[in-house]
Amino acid sequence: MAVFRNLSVSLARQLTHHARSARPEVMSRGLATAKAPSSLFSPLDTFTDRHVGPDDGEVAHMLAKLGYDSIDAFVADTVPEKIRSSATAVSNESIPALSESELFRRAKELGKANKPFKSYIGMGYHNAVVPPVILRNVMESPAWYTPYTPYQPEIAQGRLESLVNFQTMVMSLTSMDIANASLLDEATAAAEGMVMAFTGSNGKRRTFFADSSVAPQTIAVLKTRSKGFGINLVVGDAFKDLSDNVRKDLCGILVQYPDVNGAVKDFSALADSVHSAGALVVCATDLLALTMLKPPGEWGADIVLGNSARFGVPAGYGGPHAAFFACTDKLKRKMPGRLIGRSRDVQGKPAYRLALQTREQHIRREKATSNICTSQALLANMAAMYAVYHGPVNLKRIAQKVHGLTQIIKIAVESFGYKATSAEYFDTLTFDVTDAAKDAEAVHTAAVVSGVNLRRVDDNHVGLTLDESVGVEDVVALINVFASAASSPSLSLSDLTPSSTLAIPDALRRTSQFLPHPVFNTHHSETEMLRYIYHLQSKDLGLVHAMIPLGSCTMKLNSTSSMIPVTWPEFASVHPFAPKHQVQGYVELIKELESDLCKITGFAACSLQPNSGAAGEYAGLSVIKAYHKSRGEGHRNICLIPVSAHGTNPASAVMAGLKVVPVKTHADGNLDLEDLRAKAEQHKDNLAAFMITYPSTFGVFEHGVQDACKIIHDNGGQVYLDGANLNAQVGVTNPAICGGDVCHMNLHKTFAIPHGGGGPGVGPICVAEHLAPFLPSHPLVATGGEKAIDAVAAAPFGSASILLISWAYIKMLGGTGLSDASKVALLNANYMAHRLSGHYTLRYKNGKGRVAHELLIDLAEFDKAAGLKVNDFAKRLQDYGFHPPTCSWPISTCMLIEPTESETLEEIDRFCDAMIQIRKEAEDIITGKQPKDNNLLKNAPHPLSVISLSEEEWNRPYSRQTAAYPMPWLLERKFWPTVSRIDDAYGDLHLICDCPSVEEIASY
Repeated sequence: MAVFRNLSVSLARQLTHHARSARPEVMSRGLATAKAPSSLFSPLDTFTDRHVGPDDGEVAHMLAKLGYDSIDAFVADTVPEKIRSSATAVSNESIPALSESELFRRAKELGKANKPFKSYIGMGYHNAVVPPVILRNVMESPAWYTPYTPYQPEIAQGRLESLVNFQTMVMSLTSMDIANASLLDEATAAAEGMVMAFTGSNGKRRTFFADSSVAPQTIAVLKTRSKGFGINLVVGDAFKDLSDNVRKDLCGILVQYPDVNGAVKDFSALADSVHSAGALVVCATDLLALTMLKPPGEWGADIVLGNSARFGVPAGYGGPHAAFFACTDKLKRKMPGRLIGRSRDVQGKPAYRLALQTREQHIRREKATSNICTSQALLANMAAMYAVYHGPVNLKRIAQKVHGLTQIIKIAVESFGYKATSAEYFDTLTFDVTDAAKDAEAVHTAAVVSGVNLRRVDDNHVGLTLDESVGVEDVVALINVFASAASSPSLSLSDLTPSSTLAIPDALRRTSQFLPHPVFNTHHSETEMLRYIYHLQSKDLGLVHAMIPLGSCTMKLNSTSSMIPVTWPEFASVHPFAPKHQVQGYVELIKELESDLCKITGFAACSLQPNSGAAGEYAGLSVIKAYHKSRGEGHRNICLIPVSAHGTNPASAVMAGLKVVPVKTHADGNLDLEDLRAKAEQHKDNLAAFMITYPSTFGVFEHGVQDACKIIHDNGGQVYLDGANLNAQVGVTNPAICGGDVCHMNLHKTFAIPHGGGGPGVGPICVAEHLAPFLPSHPLVATGGEKAIDAVAAAPFGSASILLISWAYIKMLGGTGLSDASKVALLNANYMAHRLSGHYTLRYKNGKGRVAHELLIDLAEFDKAAGLKVNDFAKRLQDYGFHPPTCSWPISTCMLIEPTESETLEEIDRFCDAMIQIRKEAEDIITGKQPKDNNLLKNAPHPLSVISLSEEEWNRPYSRQTAAYPMPWLLERKFWPTVSRIDDAYGDLHLICDCPSVEEIASY
């Protein structure tokens, strides 16, 4: 295009000169300055050199700019002396380092320790078949797993479109009005549904009824969640036990369709009855089954949820998996989690964005009833791609095959004398073994001999669930397990005959169309699917393109060496309820990771069950509540939270049944210890907990953290230290030294699990010795302490498969590498603060002029002088090829910037150069060189659709070159936003959350 050919040579020279003068020359970046191996036998593939961005020369350069001659002298001025840990606390002596090749060998050893049994346990978990085109190009692709949550939609249109596909898929299969972009797992989604029913009654009705045929792990999570809200959870037979006394106080019921034993029941009359009582119907269901079953939206469900993982996501010993959650239109503004909606950009072009964000807990804080801070975006995208690839026709074929093979098994097994407990089912059967085998254990013994796992029900019943992975050979082998236990002759394939009818009652067979949208009826060849995947990923900025300096998000390297073992079948194909002796590889890996996390935090015990940071907060506070109750102090319900704490803290406290009391901070960002002391003493008889983020979200290590914790302990409370900013602590200090009793860690931040475009995450908690007995339990796998709280997640070890990533990250860095990484993270942030000083106002720093691992710059002056908001600076950064920092949080006029240890000096300087150049552009508006309502910042970002406007249409007082190529390096490497600035208000006023129809696409 002529527009791009017209970039003048003189402009290019000016830009090049600017870049050269912006910073001094430093030596070429590489391993040339890395320490030489200690001997010929030392490995050369050490991980620290690959993970930590700056080399020795760059570190020395940054230290010199800050006035230091050593990293230790710098740390001494940055981290308060009284909380610094010893040099040996986290070192290669405590956590030995493995090279990349040594790590792979160790991972292979652990993988081999997991026995390759074929599991038919079911209970919401399946042996999903992941199409290779999706496995290689989505799950294993850094273009998909390294982006952040799409808060900047102009550079996230690809995954936003894919998440809309997910929402549309759920809405269509469930026949519900609206669906969100995924939740953490089925059990916690059910808990969210229960709380929606409770709050929908304005708290006036406190009884929630769960049918006894709901999965036990779901009921366990409901028990935990109900306590914090004071909900009376009743478990029983929904058809028999809904007495008048229960109905008078009923806010909602939960049913499973098909249920955990496989039965397909007609809940339509029950739904009518519940609605007549003024309550809501919550239904847990299965997406593949809904291709053949009448969808819940057609028989009266108000909320529908479940696990989407059988749509092409590995079992992974329990996760991560994307739960789905859909509801009726009248409930949409109370629905938890992220919601993607259609809107338009300033040119009127259709675009996607996060909708109804005022529902988020960061905004609602203690008024929130959900602390959802993430979704399972990567897994939701995989499930959506699975539906796109197969389309409605092939999805139904898969369902029909699964159902047909299940029918064959029922007929054959009943011929041995067993009796199925239900004649109407989809893919799950429960057999009474009384008339065929000695007992259920005899069947399980025969199954083990055949390398098969069945579901343990009780002494007289066994269960099995089929899925897409089951072939005819598997069916024959499974049938003969039952034959063996019954001492009957085995059968062969020639003995089996498909059923001529369905085992689904006529009234519950699906007759409505599903997935008619073009996107689900187009990309069925691998060629087309591959192109669609790459088309979407080309719209999204990830770590494959540039630094993502989001404060409090720690967007560091997600190393390929850490990621590779996750999709190995030895780890990916394991059922979460498999017997312990079959999963010794996972057992050992989990034990090692828990041990390392305890060494890093200084605590005594760990639970890996919480599957997000916010879930970790909730779990930690629930543990504190249980501890108080065990001491006869269950009345303690006050939680003190500084205004500088992480945004999820107040919501998590409310969910745990605590009352939030805010604590002030001083003008310098430090906690107001006098206000803390006054409130602790005022509430000493009821003080339960104090939540503090350290370093604070203001980007400083506060000197008084130990004093603050002592105040709490002196008044009977426990200290919850939020680990959102743990990346600044590892090997330098730890939560125990700071005075905490419990902390959570964001493994998707500090320990390098990728953010996945908005999930998955893992939020384990570590606790002091006195809290260890209260760590979460699980109804099916032994976890937690002797006084354990009920489960906080569906799977015993949460998102177990991606624990491999953090395990590998810690093992490859070793203790010394972990410490070095934190020190460089601190250095990178302080160097960035130094470079930006004089151009922007640094809001907070300590007495030595140092920040922690992130810095807060205040842009309020530009609003006063030129009407420029934080969002204007953010959108202009997109033109420079960067993802903006965290915007308008924790202070509305600020940007919170975190570079992490993985970024090189060159990349940090490139970002600083961009920020400094934008400051100059802002000055042109302040001085009147550019108008306040039509300038580079207000019009940003500038996608190709804007740059390619004709001369007649170009009505801006600056050139296209200045808009698109403000720095010389953009000529070589430019990431283009795909839409102009999006109109948020329009999207909320015209809420549309599904894929466009054929007619709508034709009208674009």
